[in-house]
Amino acid sequence: LRRAVEYPASDALEGRATGTDGARKAAAYITTQLKAAGLKPLGKGAEGYQKPFEFTAGVKSLPDQNHLTLSTNGSAGAFEVEKDFRPLSFTANSSFEGEVVFAGYGLSVPSGKGRSYNSYDGLDVSNKIVLVLRYVPEDVEPKRRQELNLYAGLRYKALMARQRGAKALLVVTGPNSPNAGALAPLTFDTSLSGSGIIAASVSDKVAAAILSAAGKDLKTLQTGLDSENPHAEGGFPVPKVKVKISTGVEQIKQSDNNIVAVLPPSSERGAPARRDNNSTAGNQRAELELRAPAEYLLVGAHYDHLGHGEGRSLERSGEEGQIHHGADDNASGVATILELAANLAAERAKNPAAFKRGIIFALWSGEEIGLIGSSHFADAPMLPLTNIIAYVNFDMVGRLRDDKLDLQGVGSSSVWRRLIEKRNVAAGFNVSLQDDPYLPTDVTAFYPKGLPVLHFFTGSHEDYHRPTDTADKLNYDGMERIAKFARGILLDLLAGERPDYLKVAKAETGGAGRDSLRAYLGTIPDYTQEVQGVKLSGVRGGGPAEKAGLKGGDIIVEFAGQKITNIYDYTYAMDSVKIGKPVEVVVLRDGQRVKITVVPEARK
Repeated sequence: LRRAVEYPASDALEGRATGTDGARKAAAYITTQLKAAGLKPLGKGAEGYQKPFEFTAGVKSLPDQNHLTLSTNGSAGAFEVEKDFRPLSFTANSSFEGEVVFAGYGLSVPSGKGRSYNSYDGLDVSNKIVLVLRYVPEDVEPKRRQELNLYAGLRYKALMARQRGAKALLVVTGPNSPNAGALAPLTFDTSLSGSGIIAASVSDKVAAAILSAAGKDLKTLQTGLDSENPHAEGGFPVPKVKVKISTGVEQIKQSDNNIVAVLPPSSERGAPARRDNNSTAGNQRAELELRAPAEYLLVGAHYDHLGHGEGRSLERSGEEGQIHHGADDNASGVATILELAANLAAERAKNPAAFKRGIIFALWSGEEIGLIGSSHFADAPMLPLTNIIAYVNFDMVGRLRDDKLDLQGVGSSSVWRRLIEKRNVAAGFNVSLQDDPYLPTDVTAFYPKGLPVLHFFTGSHEDYHRPTDTADKLNYDGMERIAKFARGILLDLLAGERPDYLKVAKAETGGAGRDSLRAYLGTIPDYTQEVQGVKLSGVRGGGPAEKAGLKGGDIIVEFAGQKITNIYDYTYAMDSVKIGKPVEVVVLRDGQRVKITVVPEARK
């Protein structure tokens, strides 16, 4: 286990970011280990164990394809891309010319989710261009802000406009909002899908030019909307103005590999097809041709990480740009999979009758950028998903503390609690069972496809997504115990009843997205200890929290007048604050209550 962590987490692999040389080196190492253990590649194809997939690594604007002109009273004026307007990452690459309708904040909140809100009441936007404000009304009460923020994501606003027949959406950051007048960044959310509508961010200059034709002023309009004044002008068609807009973006494509290997079931139905010894070189690989009735258990872990901290790093001041080693996240899961694969291959050689079902071992790439590799397999499976009885995942299993082991997704099948209880008699873990199968890891690629899922996890810690997640900090004795415990559950699944599938309702998030979560403090929660409140492991250098005097070890117990008992309370309270408005925070520091005033900044 230690050896299988140390190489993937070494400097030589530079953090294993998806699509990099480091990830390819990790894939080669994993392939060698699986082959040495006697596992075979899954399915046909010259690629053998490594199954390539294409992913979108980013998006870029195509300057020559982005144009915006405004025509009014017989005259026309052109605006400059990146200065006056910018395409949004999910825009349709298309052109349209038409009339403009102002639709306030472009929000549509269904009844039953707090008070309803519909920016499109009384407006006909079919075959028109819609101009809306970014974010939500600025002066509403915190609870109302929280309700509206769920529907304030730019993608969601684009969807609402498109569903009402609009051909284009223009978004302006109003004068009362954070980053007033600034263009929205060309951020990329790892989704491969466009929005089906032309979508662009425009400057206050463009908005003013459009609205002036109607004798309107953006600040006056926004101020009326910000307090939800029922008499405020919410939306209207802009007369005698036509806008012509073209947008063009290009997704930046790269490729990487999942590694997939198999131990076949003992029955003839899953046995390898016979091959002619004189077959071509490409067919001389010992590949398994799966036949329909055979059943398989899928077991996986992701092997990618963050490289030098790109994207989701929680690096602290002074750690910028360093290699993020990812020993626990998720070299620990990779090592556990390799150990289980070798052990069960040896077990099958001794006792093939125990393998009523086959077992597929999969090491995914692209988890850190949006479950890309596992989703590719789930969307284009190499065998019918009905042949797979369940998916078992290992992600961050290297930091066992106080015997506490989290087993998540237990609500996805009625068998999990019984199997866990049976095998834990000998293992002796303090297990925490969590029903929710919608997790920020690879199980979420498979549960919606109808597979029961089970996820092994030893909890987060202060080194999570930092360069300090190194191999020397892992609990290898704990990993060995987890592997033995998991081995028993896997053997039960290979020989016992097929797990049933239970539906668990997913919490509705509406159109929430990072673009609607505006407030930034730079606090880094410590997930390693259970306390009443939110304990901080540190603060980001130069952030509002550091400027205010918050520090690692502080426990936030009140925020903006709201009691904080856990991370969910904290996130909910953060969503209600205004940018630039001081907020009082109460922390416990060395057992004493300390009041600190922090000024939230706009999230970049």
